[in-house]
Amino acid sequence: MVILQNIVAVIFVLGVMILIHELGHFLAAKYFDVRVEAFSFGFGPRLLGKRVGETDYRLCLLPLGGYVKMAGEQPSDEHTGDPREFLSKPRWQRLIIAGMGPLFNVILAVGLLVGLFMVHFERLAIQQEPPILGEVEPHSPAAEAGLKDGDRIVQINGTRNPTWEDVNLQTVAAAHETVNLKILRDGQESAVALTLGAEKHSGIGYAGWSERVRMQVGDTPRDGMPAAVAGLKNGDILLTIDGQEILSRSKLQDYLQEHPGKTVVLEYSRDGQKRSTSITPIMHESAEDGKAWRIGVVLQPKYDRIITRLPFSVALHESVDQNRKNATLIFQFLQGIMQRRMSPKSLEGPIGIARLSGQAARQGSADLILLMSAISLNLGIFNLLPIPILDGGVILMLLFESVMGRDISLPVKERIVQAGFVFLMLLFVFVIYNDIVKSLARS
Repeated sequence: MVILQNIVAVIFVLGVMILIHELGHFLAAKYFDVRVEAFSFGFGPRLLGKRVGETDYRLCLLPLGGYVKMAGEQPSDEHTGDPREFLSKPRWQRLIIAGMGPLFNVILAVGLLVGLFMVHFERLAIQQEPPILGEVEPHSPAAEAGLKDGDRIVQINGTRNPTWEDVNLQTVAAAHETVNLKILRDGQESAVALTLGAEKHSGIGYAGWSERVRMQVGDTPRDGMPAAVAGLKNGDILLTIDGQEILSRSKLQDYLQEHPGKTVVLEYSRDGQKRSTSITPIMHESAEDGKAWRIGVVLQPKYDRIITRLPFSVALHESVDQNRKNATLIFQFLQGIMQRRMSPKSLEGPIGIARLSGQAARQGSADLILLMSAISLNLGIFNLLPIPILDGGVILMLLFESVMGRDISLPVKERIVQAGFVFLMLLFVFVIYNDIVKSLARS
């Protein structure tokens, strides 16, 4: 059932992205009076469609792309000199036609968020708060740099008084790079050069710290374990242990190990009411962490969410700002991959997009719209890469021809397009293989 939901969701998500992208090419071509022979959703054999005038609007077998077929567009096409052929048009018109597809994807990304933010603008409260470290993992890059729980980041790479959002944006695409921090500890500022690592599966920047945030019981306590016997339930917010605040995952576990077998007083909140209970931990072995004193709970951060509605002008500003940040991250990721600091395994292919689309659809329309906006922006930027057969490759060749003052010969264009096609096929095989490997790792 989940697989079917994922398939339906990805067809819908990619379908909208592709139709909007090709619509940009189509409208620009029509405006400049280029003869459009086909407007296709999908590749491969034609399943159904309808011819309207000179254009065949068709649905093809493989719904993982689409195209607008313009007369005389490809070097291998027969060129009759018809003024309505693509290559007969001035270069500046061809540049606009090639660029309108990616531009429409960017417009869609902005428009989706504007519409969403006008009815549902949601953000985590902690993202706007000062970055105070709640936990520094042992042997992590942050620990090796000397950072400790309670440290406050007051500057990162020149950004003074950052929020957690600023810190995350500065570090997520900086795997294996050094970020310059200023830390406030006991009223004194000190400079720290932090060389980030990389997350094992995603390849994104990894510091090994987490926010100072309340923790809640993330699952029903195991039967027979002390937490279940004491009456703790899923969703209970842990406040203190023997009077000491619990503001990280490690606080509870570390305290239990420091006081082996001791009965502790746990204060927690349920439905807004404070409660307390006495719990005696037991020695228990897990496959991940071995033997340790435990009470049998799985903790997860309790993030407060701010939900409001924005007027159009504010929603537009917020949407443009968020898409600008996302675009910057995309280019930073691409730069990291080119510099071999980050692994191309972080790329998501059709299977990964299907999984993410299904998850977002199950979580609600807001999450689905956020994902669609991100994918549309990624699609627009990807198509602008200077790879032959992509829009960016077409634009690059047109600019090159403009500088030379003449067209590249058709045989050379054919070879360039063939090389681009082979490269894209190899990339497609890689991302499919990468998706399968990541899917197996999650199972």
